[in-house]
Amino acid sequence: MADHLDDYMNAVARAMALPLEEAWRPAVRANLEVSLRLARLVDDFPLPDEIVSAAVYST
Repeated sequence: MADHLDDYMNAVARAMALPLEEAWRPAVRANLEVSLRLARLVDDFPLPDEIVSAAVYST
């Protein structure tokens, strides 16, 4: 997964025109790993078919 995260970090940094210092890479990678782990928990949470999504409000 580290290779994919490195590719992702490089692509996002380029797309946003943000410099990504070498010293920050371990912290950025750790943050992404935690975010992905939490996203997996949400994505894997089973919901019954009868669940209705919340209404979407816009201004």
